[in-house]
Amino acid sequence: MGANASNYPHSCSPRVGGNSQAQQTFIGTSSYSHQGYGCESKLYSLDHGHEKPQDKKKKTSGLATLKKKFIKRRKSSRSADHAKQMRELLSGWDVRDVNALVEEYEGTSALKELSLQASLARPEARTLQKDMADLYEYKYCTDVDLIFQETCFPVHRAILAARCPFFKTLLSSSPEYGAEIIMDINTAGIDMPMFSALLHYLYTGEFGVEDSRFQNVDILVQLTEEFGTPNSLDVDMRGLFDYMCYYDVVLSFSSDSELVEAFVGNQNCLDEELRAHKAVISARSPFFRNLLQRRIRTGEEITDRTLRTPTRIILDESIIPKKYAKVILNCMYTDVVDLSVLHCSPSVGSLSEVQALVAGKPSLTRAEEAMELYHIALFLEFNMLAQ
Repeated sequence: MGANASNYPHSCSPRVGGNSQAQQTFIGTSSYSHQGYGCESKLYSLDHGHEKPQDKKKKTSGLATLKKKFIKRRKSSRSADHAKQMRELLSGWDVRDVNALVEEYEGTSALKELSLQASLARPEARTLQKDMADLYEYKYCTDVDLIFQETCFPVHRAILAARCPFFKTLLSSSPEYGAEIIMDINTAGIDMPMFSALLHYLYTGEFGVEDSRFQNVDILVQLTEEFGTPNSLDVDMRGLFDYMCYYDVVLSFSSDSELVEAFVGNQNCLDEELRAHKAVISARSPFFRNLLQRRIRTGEEITDRTLRTPTRIILDESIIPKKYAKVILNCMYTDVVDLSVLHCSPSVGSLSEVQALVAGKPSLTRAEEAMELYHIALFLEFNMLAQ
């Protein structure tokens, strides 16, 4: 069993006052209980006036020796005899096999160091939680307004419905774009800052403010009873990606760049569409954010709102192959890069793949696909996917 100096009697400063010829030092032992054996705290008094120098030196050296023994025993108990185990493992190996094992260890160590240095050298990628916090703060592409205590909170219908059963029921009664909903909360003591913190929690999984009221169990229980208990952020965002409730944008792909620029609503030349949410893609990618904001400035967004149709974004497949679209969207919603999506279904293909097969070119390796995806992430300014 390990031991250290704090478990042993320790000297305290000499007492001030009293007989100057016979000052006393008090030595205390810590009270403890181990395996049913109790030891009460005791206080011993040693008279320095009658102690011989050689006796004091002998006690000091004895204590130091005891400490060394305990430290040695602790070290030996913590560490196994790895050298012995390695000798037993390699006793029947050929020298070339041992050399190959050493090279493998050295290579793994070098890769680990390289990965560490690369992580330190590049800037930190923004996580889903950080991007969702910015989404709540800067209000990109909001579609509903909550009115609480005469204050307007622009929010995103899909996010709140996915995160909170209370808002899912409330928002279903006002499906129109830009609806204003008066909030009536039964839980006592909820003011405007606390309501804002609750919305921040639904977006990020954290309250974002230090409020002592959130430490009050009674208030938290009342909020849980009224609003329900959300899952973790990643679980709810995964559900939002899988079911695409309240989607408001579709991604279409075209092989003709001129068609992309001159598109006015003709859907006959378009390939398979993918659904998404403006809130998520604008929060994760500055490319999509600028694209959607430009549509608002030019008035295109007003037409979609009037017709109550999702916004259509046409992507040039020569720049962003369709087969990577699900990988990109999955990462936007979950922060997970899953390349297995590329090979799970034969229907997930792109024009570039068909052209490669016709020309007799071999299919891309996993490393080549990763490099293509990396360059697409840089184009979309989606740092999490690139890293």
